[in-house]
Amino acid sequence: MNSLRLQSVQSPIIPVVGELIRQHPGTISLGQGVVSYGPPQAAIDKIAEFLSNAENHKYQAVYGIPQLLSLIEEKLKIENGIDCRQGSRIVVTAGGNMAFVNALLAIADPGDEVILNVPYYFNHEMAITMASCRPVLVPTDENFMLQPDLIEKAITSKTRAVVTISPNNPTGAVYTESELRRVNEICRERGIYHISDEAYEYFTYGPVSHFSPGSIEDSSRHTISLYSLSKAYGFASWRIGYMVIPEDLFESVNKIQDTILICPTVISQYAATGALEIGRSYCDDHVKKLAAVRQMVIDRLKAIGDLCTVPPADGAFYFLIRLKTGMDSLELVRMLVRDHKVAAIPGNAFGINDGCYLRVAYGALQPETVSEGIGRLVDGLKKVITKNTK
Repeated sequence: MNSLRLQSVQSPIIPVVGELIRQHPGTISLGQGVVSYGPPQAAIDKIAEFLSNAENHKYQAVYGIPQLLSLIEEKLKIENGIDCRQGSRIVVTAGGNMAFVNALLAIADPGDEVILNVPYYFNHEMAITMASCRPVLVPTDENFMLQPDLIEKAITSKTRAVVTISPNNPTGAVYTESELRRVNEICRERGIYHISDEAYEYFTYGPVSHFSPGSIEDSSRHTISLYSLSKAYGFASWRIGYMVIPEDLFESVNKIQDTILICPTVISQYAATGALEIGRSYCDDHVKKLAAVRQMVIDRLKAIGDLCTVPPADGAFYFLIRLKTGMDSLELVRMLVRDHKVAAIPGNAFGINDGCYLRVAYGALQPETVSEGIGRLVDGLKKVITKNTK
């Protein structure tokens, strides 16, 4: 018999859409949030160094190898303004998702509440439900920006944390420094944690910039910052991320990680040291190219402005578009794959149930493939929506 706890957890949407794609060969996916490039050569070169030491085939420290921890500490201080010597600890994790689960299990008990801003990242909502906690959903505004007043009103005696993601998945929104400071201050005043997911920190466009709440003075005791190499360094399958946590959570996170993982994959940690030695310039070069792809998507979607609304998206590599139709978003995705050989992710997977939304991802494909995919999407939406609104 299946666990009753897991029966209330939504099925992960990426495998669902992936199966639709497999059933329809030739489909171009504008679904999964990965980048088109792989790790830098410096990361691959570190594998030989790993193999040269027989001790590396044994378990290593639960929280990460020293050389990687040192590089992360330096990176955080220079790029994020976070000084880990001011009451924080770094823990290397098996990707950003594990960092979130570590944080959740360390701070919350069954029945506790965690505030998510809608649209949310579905794996966050799934993890909260899986832990027998309750996700409390707070809407963002019409441009998917935070509404701190509503967040504050949603806090109860059972609230343990507020989660923010900036740059955002699934919307591409980049929250302002003032918004994030306000949320962080609310968390400090109410004695709860601010979990800041910053997996897309390098993916911003135009004049906007990323801000890390963990850089706020005296925020180290209530701020948990999550990072990942998956996007910036093309490290998706290597499963390396890290978290910055208050010192007093370190023992609990060690217990969790030792039980689930024992230690992050050491060969991947070696590769990560090579990536961080190269630094963010590696990602920045790719983001410049991605900016041109992003503009192409914007221009193509403008052509169907009578059928959809495209809120501003100055970060990550997503647009969350609202379609002017009463169709169910998953059914729309099925029709797009079946009849037009293009896939996107339905908005209801992100907690939006008051309209028809699609998340369009443009980071995984080359410019020519994106052009073809967006062309199919635009053409498909014209035909499907027109047909279903007659």
